Amino acid sequence: MTEALKVLIIEDDPDVALGCEQALLLEGIATECAGSAEQARKKLGRDFHGIVVSDIRLPKMDGMAFLRETLAVDPELPVVLITGHGDVTMAVQAMKDGAYDFIQKPFPPEYLVEVVRRALEKRRLVLAVRELRRQLEQRDLLESRLIGRAPGMQQLRDRLTGLAGSAADVLIYGETGTGKELVARCLHDLSARRHGNFVAINCGGMAETLLDSELFGHEPGAFTGAQKRRIGKIEHASGGTLFLDEIESMPMTMQIKLLRVLQERTLERLGSNTQVSIDCRVIAATKEDLLDLAARGGFRNDLYYRLLVFPIDVPPLRERPDDIEPLALHFLGRLGRREHALPAVTLRRLRVHTWPGNVRELRNVIERAHILASGEILRDDHVVLDAAPTARQSVGADLNLDENARGLIRTAIARAGGNKALAARMLGITRRTLYSRIKLLGLEAEDAS
Repeated sequence: MTEALKVLIIEDDPDVALGCEQALLLEGIATECAGSAEQARKKLGRDFHGIVVSDIRLPKMDGMAFLRETLAVDPELPVVLITGHGDVTMAVQAMKDGAYDFIQKPFPPEYLVEVVRRALEKRRLVLAVRELRRQLEQRDLLESRLIGRAPGMQQLRDRLTGLAGSAADVLIYGETGTGKELVARCLHDLSARRHGNFVAINCGGMAETLLDSELFGHEPGAFTGAQKRRIGKIEHASGGTLFLDEIESMPMTMQIKLLRVLQERTLERLGSNTQVSIDCRVIAATKEDLLDLAARGGFRNDLYYRLLVFPIDVPPLRERPDDIEPLALHFLGRLGRREHALPAVTLRRLRVHTWPGNVRELRNVIERAHILASGEILRDDHVVLDAAPTARQSVGADLNLDENARGLIRTAIARAGGNKALAARMLGITRRTLYSRIKLLGLEAEDAS
């Protein structure tokens, strides 16, 4: 917590306000003045970095009503009341209601300074405890969502925690299926923008003409079929976070427009000449080396460096084999499975697999095994890996995989009542792949028998 604490002085008498302000400034204490409770209300919040010194006698809302309203928002905010001679009984009641202290007029400046210093120290401790509690909550949130004990995952969580209080744009690198959108969502949920919208868009998922309208919005009549105004994704993300997935696939013309938005923080809807201010954090994600892509003319250099405020790398699953078991058990738990462990032979096979689809592929494998187990205890023959065995696997392991595949295909066909199209869907493969594997594993003879 680096922000300096200050004193908000609420006093409608300019001479008294000036006297309080000068006494505190001479002691190096930052101050801010408000002439009424209504003005002060706009400056306060749940984590206001300071304390309040307020007169009881104020126009419209008095100090007592202001005290009750303020403590309803933050019961731990120290409020010091300034009272006249006739207000002492009222001030004593205010202390019972939660006021930190009261000062009776007239008072020497040094007494005001003494009371304020004590109140500021209390506020400093309260905010420090809140920050520590917030960091612990952030760590728990990240550990429950970004599962893994590998050093790369620990570094990733540490980096996200450090970025939580920043508004800097972020560029996430990671292979397909590593969880780049989950990382972006965690960063949004940890930030001060968590109450705003998290708006995700896949830059490679639509035609350029649709992407233009999707990102920037349009006015009525901007193009054929545009009958009413549409707010684009960037504008909708204002106050929150805009997540641009597969940024490497964004058309060059869109890259130019996006660069201008990032630099100016304004945009124009299609069919409009009016500038719209936007305030959103931009998180982009890519599976490509954008610098290499820029060197080959496939991405704008200036946009690359504009996005590269803070880079984050998401490690692939093959580099974190120790995380496979906790991830698999997590996915089983979400499916309602009570098993506390997977078969040892299954874990060995999962650990040596290269996981080209990363965490997404592992989740699909586990979900498929759950379907095939159909209420039974999860066995090794329920777990099938789509990719061919890797060079790291032994001949014995290859033979085991053949047997596992045979058993899995037999089970799927039996449960599908002989319907191979349905069996293929249960296995998560195409019908052509299923027929190919039936032929490869010599199961055609069983069909004929």
